[in-house]
Amino acid sequence: MLNNTYIHIPSIGASTERMIWNSGIKSWEDFLKNHGLIKATKKKQRLLVSGVEESIEQLESGNHIFFAKRLLPRHHWRAYKNFKDNTAFVDIETTGLSMNFDNITMIGIFNGKETKTYIKDINLDDAKEELEKYKQLVTFNGARFDIPFIEHEFPGFFNHLHIDLMYPLKNIGYSGGLKKIECSLGIRRSEETEGISGFEAVHLWNKYRRGDSEALETLIKYNKEDVENLKTIIDMTYQKMMDDEVKPPPSSKGTV
Repeated sequence: MLNNTYIHIPSIGASTERMIWNSGIKSWEDFLKNHGLIKATKKKQRLLVSGVEESIEQLESGNHIFFAKRLLPRHHWRAYKNFKDNTAFVDIETTGLSMNFDNITMIGIFNGKETKTYIKDINLDDAKEELEKYKQLVTFNGARFDIPFIEHEFPGFFNHLHIDLMYPLKNIGYSGGLKKIECSLGIRRSEETEGISGFEAVHLWNKYRRGDSEALETLIKYNKEDVENLKTIIDMTYQKMMDDEVKPPPSSKGTV
């Protein structure tokens, strides 16, 4: 999807991008070969050609920061497949909902193969180094919750592409919390964690702090399922996200 995206090019809007899609152009390379077919002014043609050439160069060099800065946050999901091998699926547990009064108790990071868990007063500080290995982060409701908490814990760490799955999922008809969406997609939790909510996760942490080691093990498993299910969800729905994005609106005429 990223290599058929144009709205990150300065002065290029959604109507021009859709016009390009409606013309049948499928990629940046295709655009460079066939841009003469696009009904646009010479000035816009020049902007598009130079923008596409720059985008190809930046993608080939793996420069995620270029796209993280140029794309609006709601469009970062388009880059998922291009930076899939440099992606971390992230979820945090906290003592509450206020970044000013509560603390991170756990950060789970899944790289598609292995999940690492970082725990307050054990190894939480090591999470910053792990997160910095990746170019792209995937969360659920992370724009409002996980990322602000992590930035508060580790100031200045964030320069990633960030896919907050809550928003593109809502666009294709999956609303509600993560657990509800998992059920809609047929994803099941383990017996140990089924039914646990974020509110109950706080209680598990408090039980652990009072000496219940089993509560910590349950919380780790709960967090691990959160991050691993994020990958399952985006892999199940990414094609639908793309199909929904490029389908013409009812009144579209395919012109600038």
